[in-house]
Amino acid sequence: MGQLRRGDHGEWARHWQYEELPGLDLLRAHYVRHTFRRHSHEGFTLAAVSGGIEEMSLPEGVVRAGPGSVIMINPEVPHTARAGVPDGWTYATLYPSVELVSRIAEESGAPPGTPGFGETAVGDPHGAELIRGVHRAAEAGNALAADSLLRVTIARLLARHGGQLPSRAPQDAGARAAARARALLEARMADPPSLERLAQEVGTSPFALLRAFRAAYGMPPHTWLTDARVRRARRLLEGGGTPAETAIAVGFTDQPHLNRHFTRIVGVPPGAYRRERAGRPPARQPDDGPAGPVDGRRADGPPGSATGRTGTGDVPTE
Repeated sequence: MGQLRRGDHGEWARHWQYEELPGLDLLRAHYVRHTFRRHSHEGFTLAAVSGGIEEMSLPEGVVRAGPGSVIMINPEVPHTARAGVPDGWTYATLYPSVELVSRIAEESGAPPGTPGFGETAVGDPHGAELIRGVHRAAEAGNALAADSLLRVTIARLLARHGGQLPSRAPQDAGARAAARARALLEARMADPPSLERLAQEVGTSPFALLRAFRAAYGMPPHTWLTDARVRRARRLLEGGGTPAETAIAVGFTDQPHLNRHFTRIVGVPPGAYRRERAGRPPARQPDDGPAGPVDGRRADGPPGSATGRTGTGDVPTE
């Protein structure tokens, strides 16, 4: 699967998919200076911190997570992430889709409704080890173990830390305007209107739209648009598009513009992201742009480290 490449400050990362686990993305990384800008995910985020401290800003405030912690972020919750200590943080993350989590919840006998998590970070060393076990099994190519552990992990986290997501309240006029503005930005991503023009098109004032949009989506329209562009870029790259083509298609000025925002939100450059999904080894390529945190392959550390073995080994069970 190729050699790990280090970025500045000893950072490394690998963001990939295992074909035997549809509906799931995996990320392992060590970040020091890298900062995730405000963004959200269509699916869930389930992460196990194994070293250092990760500090996140969420709607409820600042949350810090250290070794033995499990991080659980529900879909569409805006957040940022950065190192909470000078040496950064190391973690393994699962990004299961809403459909995958809902299916596992139903199979495990959870109450009807959309499943979710009530706490962002909890001390749960066994849950953290289960998450790392999914990574180890997937990287070893052990489909049976990876699939089994994934289901055990999600079912266990739901049983101990989960609940039902609250139903959406009826939309007021501001929320309806924000929803229309979001749809317009989605449709005209490559050539979006100004805030004033956008407000005119949805029948409100610029300041009222700013307030309503932030209340509905946790970020202003321009930040949401950047996040949406990166989401669409991911889909285009997964379909085989080049970073240069993708940058223009989603409305970024050029490829360096895509590289910068994509890396800040996803954690790896678009070229590395594309190659992992095409099954190519992550050797340095011109389309990566400036060097940054990129692909590794170990569950808890870089190749050759004591914590980074990839053999099948023993995997944790419930």
